[in-house]
Amino acid sequence: MDSQAIVTHPGASSELEGGSHEHPAYLRHHFETVEQQKEATQFGMWLFLLTEIMFFGGMFAAYLIYRNWYYPAFAAASNTLSITLGAINTAVLITSGFAMAIGVWCAETRRRKGLVLSLIFTILFGLVFLGIKYVEYSEKFELHHVPGADFSISQFVHPSAASHEVPLAPDMAEKTQVYFSLYFAMTGMHALHMIIGIGLLIWLLVRAQQGAYTNGYVQPIEYFGLYWHFVDIVWIFLFPLLYLINRHPGR
Repeated sequence: MDSQAIVTHPGASSELEGGSHEHPAYLRHHFETVEQQKEATQFGMWLFLLTEIMFFGGMFAAYLIYRNWYYPAFAAASNTLSITLGAINTAVLITSGFAMAIGVWCAETRRRKGLVLSLIFTILFGLVFLGIKYVEYSEKFELHHVPGADFSISQFVHPSAASHEVPLAPDMAEKTQVYFSLYFAMTGMHALHMIIGIGLLIWLLVRAQQGAYTNGYVQPIEYFGLYWHFVDIVWIFLFPLLYLINRHPGR
């Protein structure tokens, strides 16, 4: 065998130029050092989040423009949403984000059990959020507030006396469909991000149980934490924009 050929193996040390070069198992072959790998992956994660900001930013811009154009219709449609369920979901998602933050801390301090428990709680709170969202969506289907041929404007043209809503003209009531189109698009994409996130959390949980992220390699947990907090922040903007238009006490 050629004496110049040196084969390195993950987790092993090799003698290079008379010195000892550590090669941790988590260092990918196309990176020279752990620090280089961390900088590259960190840059990639922030770049990904930037594309997500632009993606949701387009929907937020469309929402704000149409809200300005059709404010009475948007206010009437918003008041059909359950502010109680929306507020509960906000608290649930913030708690889930807190559990994820604890998970990052546990990974950094090499607390395997704490990391596993934190990931489990993050998943559970995420599932609770999606369950409540399912209840809200089901109500919209029952009321025929899903945009399309079956969409009903009767609740907005002839509101119940108990709601204290001002009746809308039929042409304005039709514009509530724009609100619900944006509502389902924005909350639906947010829910899709949560479903994908929960799938990734399950994978991280399996790896965490094997001790993958309490050995000094915490980047996957840290970067997923950034993703999960981004999902939290998006909802924190969605809740007031979609649920709190022209709200009055008791609604």
